Amino acid sequence: MAVKKLQMAKTRQRLPDWFRVKLPSGELQQKFNQTKDTVTDNMLHTVCQEAKCPNIHECWAAKDATFMVAGQECTRGCRFCAVGTIKRPPPLDEKEPENLADAISSMGLNHAVITVVNRDDLADSGASHYRKCLEAVREKAPEVTLELLCSDLAGDHDALESLLLNLDLEVFAHNVECVPRLDSIVRDARASFSQSLDILKKAKELRPDILTKSSIMVGLGETDEEISEVLAILRNARVDLVTIGQYLAPSPNHLPVDRFPEPEKYDSWSKEIEDLGFLGWACGPLVRSSYKAGELLSKASVRLRTDKE
Repeated sequence: MAVKKLQMAKTRQRLPDWFRVKLPSGELQQKFNQTKDTVTDNMLHTVCQEAKCPNIHECWAAKDATFMVAGQECTRGCRFCAVGTIKRPPPLDEKEPENLADAISSMGLNHAVITVVNRDDLADSGASHYRKCLEAVREKAPEVTLELLCSDLAGDHDALESLLLNLDLEVFAHNVECVPRLDSIVRDARASFSQSLDILKKAKELRPDILTKSSIMVGLGETDEEISEVLAILRNARVDLVTIGQYLAPSPNHLPVDRFPEPEKYDSWSKEIEDLGFLGWACGPLVRSSYKAGELLSKASVRLRTDKE
């Protein structure tokens, strides 16, 4: 076993020189420290910390943070993801909506992303619980803009409708993760590009007033042409916001990295995204789906107002 792990480690590609994290300074450093101190003092848990996100300094300085609800383990086993897999998760925490609301309220955030694990064990895939969490946050911290990074709810459009109907929410996000050809390699068998796309389409149909968002990882074996095709498909589905970032294997047991596109390629994708008419985007090696989420929302809102004028 030790020999096998050593061999796998040798095949892992070394990170390019451009994978450097820029630390905040001055006023941004003070804002980051304030957020960090609040998290520490209140013994809060964020995805930003637990996932060791490389962008934690930028996002916390901008008063953005991401939280995961409905458990710490997922009922699916996607081969890119660091989240643990479990067939029978423990029951949902009935106090989680209240605790989440208290946490977000105490942090003085501008924007909060609520992400979830897949809960295929539940009849509504957790939709009612996600709604309770968002409603509790809205009541406790009405000034914070909210983004739900949702599962595909097992493709259940009734569950999606029960979640979104009259819900006070700025952004509904769901990640397609990879190009369609790689679904069976990258994602759990219960997930698919077509199912994810249908959820995004239905969300926009149900709530045209809410911005929809998705994310693509690169370095999984896709081609540049396939990325372009996916961008066009997402925009045709009326997705408003999109992010593209580098896949990094969480461990030697996950899918290996296929390539490291250079920063100039992300600039090219950004231009492509702009030309397609997306309202907001973030493209870069270190970009993750919640990267500067509040800033993307703000810029998109400005573009929407400008278009109306």
